[in-house]
Amino acid sequence: MLKIGNLSIDNPIFLAPMAGITDHPFRVLSRRMGAGVVYTEFVSSDGIVRENLKTLDLMRFTNDERPIGIQIFGNDPETVGNSAKILNEKFDPDIIDINYGCPVPKVTKRGAGSGAMKDLCKMEDITQAVVESVPEKPVTVKMRAGWDNDSIISTEAAVRLEKIGVKAITLHPRTTKQQFSGRSNWGYIKEMKDVVSIPIIGNGDVVTADDFMRMKNETGCDAVMIGRGALGNPWIFKSIQAKLDGKNFTHPTLMDRAEMCKIHFDLLKEDKHEKLCVNLSKKHFAFYLKGFPGAADWRSKFVRSENINEIETHLDTLLTDYAVSYSE
Repeated sequence: MLKIGNLSIDNPIFLAPMAGITDHPFRVLSRRMGAGVVYTEFVSSDGIVRENLKTLDLMRFTNDERPIGIQIFGNDPETVGNSAKILNEKFDPDIIDINYGCPVPKVTKRGAGSGAMKDLCKMEDITQAVVESVPEKPVTVKMRAGWDNDSIISTEAAVRLEKIGVKAITLHPRTTKQQFSGRSNWGYIKEMKDVVSIPIIGNGDVVTADDFMRMKNETGCDAVMIGRGALGNPWIFKSIQAKLDGKNFTHPTLMDRAEMCKIHFDLLKEDKHEKLCVNLSKKHFAFYLKGFPGAADWRSKFVRSENINEIETHLDTLLTDYAVSYSE
């Protein structure tokens, strides 16, 4: 059993926070599929302090999603600290995570996300403010290896953050400049694990159960966080758990994928207004419906859909077609 502060976690498979992806429906599906911990999309500390309704909505969750972490980002220590206190009082998540990993320029140019890694002292100040604001709550950090290949600071940062009181660190061992290109350097995860005593969570290029096992074996990390590997494939959590338990895993059929589209769509209908439901359905169906004859045609049908009724009609046809093909 993994411990992060006073929180006990049943299995070491985490869902990464992903902007525009890890909303309530996606998190619910991931927990049903076996994710040990899920995270919200990252939320702005400024928005939390201002009580921006859209920001507050991003943090809303239900008890069946627990254990859950809310991830925050910002560049001012006082604001980030205050935001942590506010969200803890309003939502009581199991973990508060600080984002030092987002490489998007509109975030980094303000000194937030992975932009904070350019200044370790500022990174310490932000983290200290959060830890002091929520002393009873596990505070964790997600970071990159550094700004570029000439400024790899993840190991030094880990040592400093552990002393401040951070309870776990997730490392995505790419640099900010890499964005998501090239390969992540898992050696930095091992290096970090070797110098601190708090749990280290590896992240980056894990898209199969075999990848999960290889990262665990090569780095000694305590858990693995899955991001893009879960897009259109929430079964990845089940496949990893089966691997850990020494059991066989049956990969999803086309019918399974069609049924998952329906399940995901129903969750979106319950949670979103019509326009957002339709747009998010198109996004997620594009991930689910790949790699089989006729997939492009189905994706095209959903992309052209303009309302919930059209989505439902195409889903019914999709499910009927595959039900017939499986019965023949």
